[in-house]
Amino acid sequence: MLDQVKQLMEMKRQADQMKRELDAMQVEHEERGINVVVTGAQTVCSINIDDTLVASGNKAELEKELVRCLNGAIKKAQLQAAQKMKDLMPGFPGL
Repeated sequence: MLDQVKQLMEMKRQADQMKRELDAMQVEHEERGINVVVTGAQTVCSINIDDTLVASGNKAELEKELVRCLNGAIKKAQLQAAQKMKDLMPGFPGL
């Protein structure tokens, strides 16, 4: 019983450590004049849009490109987070 409690405490410690690392990790994705930075926890930190895209006046195209870039940044963050979790807990089932 005591061993199980120790294991649970260690798993909680590792999960807390992973959360801190994901919050600190930043992933950048740039696509067609839009640059997005997100954390490993998938929180958007910044969005930078090239002036030429804004000046074009094509709102629908800008929105489409912004969605594409955001999705690309989130996917990168997910892949890096999964790799970090795999590295931190190599024997954990399902990773």
